[in-house]
Amino acid sequence: MSASARLRFPAGLEPAGFLERYWQRRPLLMPGALSDWHCDVGPQELAGLACEEGIEARVVLDKGGDRPWSVHHGPFDEQWLSRLPETHWTLLVQDVDKHVPGAKRLLDAFRFIPDWRVDDVMVSLAPDQGSVGAHVDDYDVFLVQVLGRRRWQIQDRAVSQQDCIPDLELCILRRFEADQEWVLGPGDVLYLPPGVPHFGVAQGLCMTCSVGFRAPSLGEMIASWCEQAIACVPAGGRYSDPGLRPQTAPAEILPESVERAHAQLVEWLHLDPDARIRWFGRLVTETKAHLEVEPRARALGPEAFAQRYRRTGVARRNPCSRMAFCRGPHNTDYLFVDGEAYPLESGHIGFLGALTGARTLPVARLRVWLDNDACLELLARLYDDGHLEL
Repeated sequence: MSASARLRFPAGLEPAGFLERYWQRRPLLMPGALSDWHCDVGPQELAGLACEEGIEARVVLDKGGDRPWSVHHGPFDEQWLSRLPETHWTLLVQDVDKHVPGAKRLLDAFRFIPDWRVDDVMVSLAPDQGSVGAHVDDYDVFLVQVLGRRRWQIQDRAVSQQDCIPDLELCILRRFEADQEWVLGPGDVLYLPPGVPHFGVAQGLCMTCSVGFRAPSLGEMIASWCEQAIACVPAGGRYSDPGLRPQTAPAEILPESVERAHAQLVEWLHLDPDARIRWFGRLVTETKAHLEVEPRARALGPEAFAQRYRRTGVARRNPCSRMAFCRGPHNTDYLFVDGEAYPLESGHIGFLGALTGARTLPVARLRVWLDNDACLELLARLYDDGHLEL
């Protein structure tokens, strides 16, 4: 994809106003918001990606398949793709920002939202009348039209899982009544908060970039919290009941026993501020299993890394690596990468901000910290772990 994207809001609206009035509240159509941005990925390149191993790709046939709304998963064979019908199908490729050099530049348009909230850029290709049906997403999404036109309809009435057609791989709404409708052309952007029923249909050959934002479910957060709490429970911790009194009915579980167990459980599940930071940072930077970065077979070490970095003049973040940082409460700050915590002594927030603020890191950007042993050691470790490239 081409140069970094810049989102142009409608007249009178700025990022702060958008977040206050629209984010997770209501949809917003932004005509021409990315009209100056050009997508380098065309239909042929996207189809080629869908044929590669390790790429998450799907084809949805709303008509012409074994059944309505049939789903086929990649990697695909070129011949199979060439035999798709002339209408009523959609190719979807996830994480294009991880696989195409420069594809992350589209995300620059949305950096007024924290990086850790970003999930991926999904690109969809469809011929005339191609669609994935009327459905609801559990996350925020910006729909960026890059080729052709797509008609979008949204419904004001909320829906639930029970409103979906049963026994389909996709959650397609059995009934959809449009309350608003737009036709988006290249450069137009439609923002949809979670839970808004929507239905997009291609008007001729059409490509759309969907910038999705992740939001962990309560179940995921609870499971992750408990995992962190279990790691913090002291060895040998067990239920205890000093002051136990004789019972007339030996098999009865008394209310005070239940309350005692609950109180002990709450105490064991409590995380101190530092542990809470580690829990949340790890959770929100976890990456998908097939996108996990492999460490280098041979570690370079701090001094060798510094020499090579100065010689090459630039380092780049691995496009699959998710990075975030946080100020810690006890003289320790944290960098989080792909679900791992990298602790660093307090006082290095400027370094962490510079490290995570850009995907390309000229040596001049970090030169002042290369003479700092802790910073250099962290950079070398990130390189050895595969998160930085020279």
